[in-house]
Amino acid sequence: MSYAGSYVALITPFVDGRVEEKQLRHLVDFQIDGGTNGIVPCGTTGEAATMSEEEQFRVIEVVIDQARGRVPIIAGTGTNDTAKTIKYTKHAKDLGANAALIVSPYYNKPTPEGLFQHYRAITDACDLPVVLYNVPGRTASNMAPEVIIRLSRIRSIVAVKEASGSIDQTSQIVNETATDFSVLSGDDSLTLPIMSVGGKGVISVVANIAPRPMAEMTAAFLNGDAARAREIHLRIFDLCRAMFLDNNPIAVKTAAGMLGLCSDEVRLPLVAMSEANRKRLAEAIAASPYVQPVVAR
Repeated sequence: MSYAGSYVALITPFVDGRVEEKQLRHLVDFQIDGGTNGIVPCGTTGEAATMSEEEQFRVIEVVIDQARGRVPIIAGTGTNDTAKTIKYTKHAKDLGANAALIVSPYYNKPTPEGLFQHYRAITDACDLPVVLYNVPGRTASNMAPEVIIRLSRIRSIVAVKEASGSIDQTSQIVNETATDFSVLSGDDSLTLPIMSVGGKGVISVVANIAPRPMAEMTAAFLNGDAARAREIHLRIFDLCRAMFLDNNPIAVKTAAGMLGLCSDEVRLPLVAMSEANRKRLAEAIAASPYVQPVVAR
């Protein structure tokens, strides 16, 4: 399996507080029809932090079932509890996931050695390929390049979703890991800059509403057409920024609701977007050449 191109950090549709499976299946088809290279359910954007174990397993199961092998599924299984993460990762493998996205433990603030031992324990317990997820803005600690580089030498750790916002950090990781280890952007607006220093793609928020341009931009760059990739990057840049007018996934779910893709409901402690930000978001959507209303199933 190649960990390259545009993967979507899939939103989870809720209606009256429950996962809406019909809409979830529609989102999977919308992504595949839009050229997305792979689907990542139950990450930050999917609101896994407020899902029960049963719900998380069911969402992964539905996504895998609806994808029917057409694209790979990287299931979010990370928690701040090593034993629980092992349990979730094993179950994702049993459901048929192709890999697991495992976030650096949040709140605990482990030492660099603690981070290494956390991931090593997971890979020792389960041979499902692992994509590391470094997002200091969520976890309160940065996974240093030296830790990522050391972890990359474990056979089943195949990639990192790098959301530190540092091109220097990304460059060091690319420079000191093997060529078959993939660095994927965790920030939509930095995808092209990250690819310019050796990254291989993105796990994208904006792809939830605009899968085609993200897939085309990453493919263009990987195929050597930097000019085309830059053109798409600049045309979608404002929409990417609009996805963070509010804490993720509030903006992207609001946008999905505006476009008729699915319900815009979020779970507490997240709340609906303010009217001022909704107006700014609507303006960004109206100005974008890449998004248009769809008919939800």
